[in-house]
Amino acid sequence: MLTPRQERILCKVVDDYLRTGMPVASRVIAADAELDCGPSTVRNELAQLEEHGLLAHPHVSAGRVPTDAGHRYLVDRMLSADQAPASPEPRLELSLIRREVDEAMRATTETLSQMTNLLAVVSAPSRNTATIRRIEVLALQPQVVLVVIITSTGGVSKMLATFERSVDPGLLAWAGEYLNERLVGLGLGARMIHQRLVEPGLSVTELDFLARFAPAFGTLAADAEDSLYFEGTARLFSTGQIEDTEQFNELIGLLERRVALLRILRAALGEPGVYVRIGQENELPAMRSLAVVATGYGMPRRKLGTVSVIGPVRMDYAGAIATVREAAHELSRFVEDTYAES
Repeated sequence: MLTPRQERILCKVVDDYLRTGMPVASRVIAADAELDCGPSTVRNELAQLEEHGLLAHPHVSAGRVPTDAGHRYLVDRMLSADQAPASPEPRLELSLIRREVDEAMRATTETLSQMTNLLAVVSAPSRNTATIRRIEVLALQPQVVLVVIITSTGGVSKMLATFERSVDPGLLAWAGEYLNERLVGLGLGARMIHQRLVEPGLSVTELDFLARFAPAFGTLAADAEDSLYFEGTARLFSTGQIEDTEQFNELIGLLERRVALLRILRAALGEPGVYVRIGQENELPAMRSLAVVATGYGMPRRKLGTVSVIGPVRMDYAGAIATVREAAHELSRFVEDTYAES
């Protein structure tokens, strides 16, 4: 546990390093009027912080730089209930004009990247969380029937079938009621879907009709792959936040391996609050010189996806945490308003 003075010095080093990208000299720290102590005391406190592994000394004549553990210490303080970072100004407002998940994801990543100057990554609702929300059985013509399947996360599957004879309106009405009663709420990959389409208690006519549209349920499950939305890759490089070309190439390689990145973001779904991994805390080698700040969004009792930013360890964590939280809050409101089951 650090003393208040040590915490103040650690914050000073992190803030100055974030601003300049250069090691922070002890004389700069001693000039801070809020510390109210001399250079010798500052040097002693810096030595203590080094012993704790929170600061590092690049070489003898250089100042100090924060380590991953130093960033972690301050991030943990930020995430505590009494020191949660305030929402950034101006407030994050997403232009969710079109009521579609795709537009919401793109709007979120674009706004998040602009506000943080970091790489923004948003994962769309996972297929593992999607359930069937509603099924419509519509007669377009006497012999042409359209079935529309809508999921809880906004996925839509449509299938058109043409019959040799006019379809009995009573059969259409029955199919709509039966499918909604028996399938709504089931997961896309649930075996119960197939079982309820071939229940032995149904008549031959009913079974034949349902069999024509069974492929639509399989297509929906196959197409509902997890999607990732990116914004800000070029911004990270152009603003000089990532100066190491090899580091930048590793990040690009990670983005191309979406399965690996999805695994990182899914870990955030298990966190009760904001998920932060700094430098060496990351499992993937390509992420060990980077930091990720992420949190989940979705329904009140069910997270559907993640909102995150990725950038250098020398990151404004307070701003990143606050902006990610705000983006997740806005996206959750959109999801609830648009896809909450009636």
